[in-house]
Amino acid sequence: MTLNSEKLEALLGTMVNELGAAANAALVLLGDKLGLYRALEAHGPLTPTDLARHTQTRERYVREWLSAQAASGFVTYDPAAATFALSPEQAAVLADEESPVNMTGGFYSLAAIFADEPRLNDAFKSGEGVGWGDHCSCLFCGTERFFRPGYKAHLVSEWLPALDGVVEKLERGGKVADVGCGHGASTMIMAEAFPQSTFTGFDFHAPSIDIARSKSMGISNVKFEVAKAQDFTGEGYELVTIFDALHDMGDPVGAARHIRSTLADDGTLMIVEPLAGDRLEDNLNPVGRVYYAFSTSVCVPSSLKQEVGMALGAQAGEKRLVEVLKQGGFSRVRRAVATPFNMVIEARP
Repeated sequence: MTLNSEKLEALLGTMVNELGAAANAALVLLGDKLGLYRALEAHGPLTPTDLARHTQTRERYVREWLSAQAASGFVTYDPAAATFALSPEQAAVLADEESPVNMTGGFYSLAAIFADEPRLNDAFKSGEGVGWGDHCSCLFCGTERFFRPGYKAHLVSEWLPALDGVVEKLERGGKVADVGCGHGASTMIMAEAFPQSTFTGFDFHAPSIDIARSKSMGISNVKFEVAKAQDFTGEGYELVTIFDALHDMGDPVGAARHIRSTLADDGTLMIVEPLAGDRLEDNLNPVGRVYYAFSTSVCVPSSLKQEVGMALGAQAGEKRLVEVLKQGGFSRVRRAVATPFNMVIEARP
């Protein structure tokens, strides 16, 4: 077999980038945990000595960290002044926790993926699943931190208004169930936006519900309960939501069927799922690459651990999702709106 040197060089270049990205992922975590990015945003430009002083860390470590960050394009280096700073764009992605484009949460989830690789190795051989609760706990906080900026940016201003008549119901005072709520970010965002309505977040992972309860103290119209999507309690819901969780469920058809039974006659189910085309070749792009990687490590194993184990995967695509919802008893299903990362599907009885 003869190697094509041009193709080989391109592939090797890709692999060098991959190694650099993987090695720097842990350094992004350190930058967030130690407050290095936030200090750069607040006080920069800074020398390594200055940044170490502001963050009560050691200069020699900070100097090497800054060099790695500059080589990655995560911070900006000024050779003339020998200082480091964050551009507004870098600050929005790495330092500002309220920014709609903050990406640091995803790196916490990466830590869980590496920690749980031995379990995944065994699962590949046995075909068994790896339960959501079996993962390293940093997965749960990372998932919440990764998705919350997008929810804050789009949920109230774009996604809910794209649904037929839902905002008006919530303004008057409706009953809402948020299924698969995790740490409750989506539930609390909606509850604070619509104080006349009542919101209940359900999740089968009890430790996540405990955290959601602690974070929601002071929000009077929200509560959280441990329950599966196939058996959560209540009826007459004007709105049921599932944010980035349907594809993780072992029995999404059963979940849809149960949700259908809990809705009011004119109720709405809103599904937020990762944006994906219906064919593999439609998803061979940077966004699909991220979703397929997490799907392999987290989503498919989680589904396979549950009853039925349908294993839709994070890139199931709109056609497959619509089939699931119609099998669950919904007759009117449409894509209401989309972002570069998500699609929002509205399902009605």
